[in-house]
Amino acid sequence: MSDIIIPVEIQSPATARQFLSGMFADASAEDPTGDQLVFTPVALVPEISLYLAVDAILFWARLEAAAKMPLPAPFWASAWAGGQAVARYLLDNPEAVRGQSVLDIGSGSGLAAIAAARAGAHVVANDIDPLAVASISVNAEANATEVTPHLGDMLGGTGYEADVVLVGDAFYNEEIAAVLLPYLRRVLAAGGRVLIGDPGRGYRPEQGMDLLATYRHPDIGTFGDSNLDEVQVFELRPDLA
Repeated sequence: MSDIIIPVEIQSPATARQFLSGMFADASAEDPTGDQLVFTPVALVPEISLYLAVDAILFWARLEAAAKMPLPAPFWASAWAGGQAVARYLLDNPEAVRGQSVLDIGSGSGLAAIAAARAGAHVVANDIDPLAVASISVNAEANATEVTPHLGDMLGGTGYEADVVLVGDAFYNEEIAAVLLPYLRRVLAAGGRVLIGDPGRGYRPEQGMDLLATYRHPDIGTFGDSNLDEVQVFELRPDLA
């Protein structure tokens, strides 16, 4: 998870935030352009609004034009279904994380992390993309929540990093699943819990998963999977460890 290429000028969250500063639509703009970030209520979690891309492809092009080089897709500029599901579950079941330390792996926009903070948890939102970490910071502030953004790959950790680890939409291919699962097993072995939001991409474990909730909404899909209307939340069982 360390092969992401970001220009040197925006490799820190502070400089990344400065880089993004001109890409937010004015709050009074009635018709923002397609290459901007707009403060938008999240479909499955309307209690939370995020700065999201109006058109993710156009926004990606604007990022690359500003950076003058190819950049990884700005996954953090969309509210993915798995993160929405985890956020919905935590707001509906705050006792799942209240008073506990929470780590949101691959946090992206920070949606699940913000929901965990609202539920009363002490939250670290982790991502390997400094633009995502900058986005997390902006979104947490906009929602008046305390979230600690963390830049870097945490999958080499001991498993003792938090009481509860959140994973939204991370099981999107075989390669990431192979890297992620050993860390999640260490979390379980350390006595922690793992909550997973997944719309059925095909790479999450088939065994050792307890279904906690199923959500349906016609607008949970993003540019990459606009046909989605159902997403589930699972808890990884300790016997997987």
